[in-house]
Amino acid sequence: MFPDFLTKPTKNGILLVSSFLLSFSLLACSSDSNESEKPTPTPTTYTPIPSSIGIVGDPKDVTVTTSAGTVLMGGSTDVDSAMKWMINKSIGGDVVIIRASGATGYNQYLYDLVKVNGIRQVNSVETLLINSVELANNPKVAERIKEAEMLFIAGGDQANYIRFWRNTPIEEALNYLINVKKVPVGGTSAGCAILGEAVFTAENNTITSEEALINPFNSKITLAKSDFINNPFLKNTITDTHYNNPDRKGRHITFLARLANDFNWQEHKGIGVEEETAVCIDENGKAVVYGTGTAYFLKGSSEKPEKCSPNNKLNWVNNKKAIQAYLITGKETGNGSFDLTNWTTVSGGIYQNMYVTDGVLSIE
Repeated sequence: MFPDFLTKPTKNGILLVSSFLLSFSLLACSSDSNESEKPTPTPTTYTPIPSSIGIVGDPKDVTVTTSAGTVLMGGSTDVDSAMKWMINKSIGGDVVIIRASGATGYNQYLYDLVKVNGIRQVNSVETLLINSVELANNPKVAERIKEAEMLFIAGGDQANYIRFWRNTPIEEALNYLINVKKVPVGGTSAGCAILGEAVFTAENNTITSEEALINPFNSKITLAKSDFINNPFLKNTITDTHYNNPDRKGRHITFLARLANDFNWQEHKGIGVEEETAVCIDENGKAVVYGTGTAYFLKGSSEKPEKCSPNNKLNWVNNKKAIQAYLITGKETGNGSFDLTNWTTVSGGIYQNMYVTDGVLSIE
């Protein structure tokens, strides 16, 4: 099965299959341009835990008081300003990267990213490759995650994250960081896709907007009301990434239609993030958008879709107000504001209405 990721050179140092050969978008970490020419070596006295594939900095655990936060990154090249936002909230602690494929490209990049008077602002950066249920059940791996003052979930294939990590100590460790220890936790592409209460699991491959709109019960649409990651600001919310490459608005709205239809949610919300863009949510639920693209905050109407059934084109019109979208275009220094505690207190963006007629998405 192809993962849901964009094709280009990545921090893994792997040249992936060109996107024009595929009919769907592939997911990516950022390029090697931020890598240091002289990597800091792993200390020779450090004995790595199972799943560790590399560490830079001081392997000795530090204890600092952090500030909570969530980063939803849209994929492709990472947004430096969003990473700095997370590092500043980690207050000089240890950064842990988790992934199910790939290498250690984030280690040196994040270790060198923020310096004050020449002093790095993180204690260490370590990558854990958790690519089996066996590793996910290893208590040493979960314990290392719990020691983190910042955690970032790399891109890859969210189906593997669901298969390997759900209902394991990794799940418990992630929720501990978010809800008890209150450290910044973020993800890009597939790593972002698993952070909402509802998740497109991609267990039957990815799906295009066109495929989803003409049949909202296409077998490729595998949705789960998450019993996985519990983020209080992402309740009743499903995320999507690579929003502009290709256009994923249609499939995202189809996901919302299915949530309204199948799960009978009174509220069904979505956050879609374009590439090279990040939504940074602070400890109070206030979101700011960083980067060069646009973030979409989608809120479904209280009326269920007029037609959402197998082998039929989606109809969700509701007087042309099926979905209310608020769009914020990012800046390097951050732009706009969106209050996820009420979804009404906003600034710096524009409103649009979206609706679907016989499988065709309209935006006004």
